[in-house]
Amino acid sequence: METVGVIGLGYIGLPTAAILASSDVSVVGVDVSQETVDAVNRGAVPFVEPDLGAYVAGAVSHGKLRATMTPEPADAFIIAVPTPFQGDHEPDLSYIESAARAIAPVLRGGELVILESTSPPGATQQMAEWILEVRTDLSIDGADGKPAIHVAHCPERVLPGRVMIELVTNDRIVGGLTREAAQRAKHLYEIFCRGSILLTDAVTAEMAKLVENSFRDVNIAFANELSLIADGLGIDVWELIELANHHPRVNILQPGPGVGGHCIAVDPWFIVDALPDKARLIRTAREVNDGKPAWVLDKVREAVAGRTDLTIAALGLAFKPDIDDLRESPARRIVADLADEFPQASIAVVEPHIRELPQELANRRNVELVSLVDAAAKADVVVLLVDHTAFKKADPVALGLADKAVVDTRGVWR
Repeated sequence: METVGVIGLGYIGLPTAAILASSDVSVVGVDVSQETVDAVNRGAVPFVEPDLGAYVAGAVSHGKLRATMTPEPADAFIIAVPTPFQGDHEPDLSYIESAARAIAPVLRGGELVILESTSPPGATQQMAEWILEVRTDLSIDGADGKPAIHVAHCPERVLPGRVMIELVTNDRIVGGLTREAAQRAKHLYEIFCRGSILLTDAVTAEMAKLVENSFRDVNIAFANELSLIADGLGIDVWELIELANHHPRVNILQPGPGVGGHCIAVDPWFIVDALPDKARLIRTAREVNDGKPAWVLDKVREAVAGRTDLTIAALGLAFKPDIDDLRESPARRIVADLADEFPQASIAVVEPHIRELPQELANRRNVELVSLVDAAAKADVVVLLVDHTAFKKADPVALGLADKAVVDTRGVWR
């Protein structure tokens, strides 16, 4: 496989393209954003991910990576586009459909097509069917003498902030619509992956990723529900968890203001959508975690004690520490709710990993992006939403927080 097309140059697609290109594979990245395409062709990265910049710059300078807005012929295609939900938490596969229909005209037969996007059960099969709707002269198994394309699913399973490490070291699950497709996909990932590559069918591979993130979501929901109970009983939940975790078979996670990111906050809903009458615990966990921002808002209401003409400092917008990824972030939702709840207040947002507010916050007259020092100085109430290293290293006394109301959702300054 000398040439690989990567469709979608976001948080997963661009690192995958860069690491393949760094392994001496010619990679053509495709994205719908001209800004992203231009950035990659300059050897730049349009988001924050440690070490990715060096990989992209090196691959571009050596002529192994370039970006375009239109798919080109290749030996293999990796589709890494968003899979959000819509309506009543129903999977939105429109980005996958668009990608499938975009690559269909350049297929010749014999190509490997891998869906990396986290997907509901059956999405890989559906992607193949969209391709075959455009290319009726092709097949997925060589039926009727038609040239075959080899379709597989290989879900990403990396942690933002460690993507370039975990792409290489983590085990991968590869599920093919055919056994040959799975084997071909394995050969591709063996170019750069040092972890085990485990073969199965496409639907099982799709479910494996959803199950991994649902397991995390259920365990986080336990911690978040525990924080509500502890608050009602006047107990420090972080001390409670620390004590309980001294049991050799107990490992309770840490509570927070909710759950964000494109994976854990979304993937469990794909299981619920597939079999809603069976996925009762998974649904409940999602509801617990999705309800946590409302509890944070209640704590802020208590802290402001009826005042409206005040300044509220909101520390953090990302969905997890030390990254710039705001997707499905509960902090982002909480800041928007604060702006609605307290229209006469000033909302001073501190997010050290972004240069400008997301559009829905930038358009609000009472929300501004400021430094930590400035926010602390003017704030009447401080709401810590993300445990960024910059916040953990800050001295609350030096910031003058001793005489201010503090709502610490991460237990940083307890």
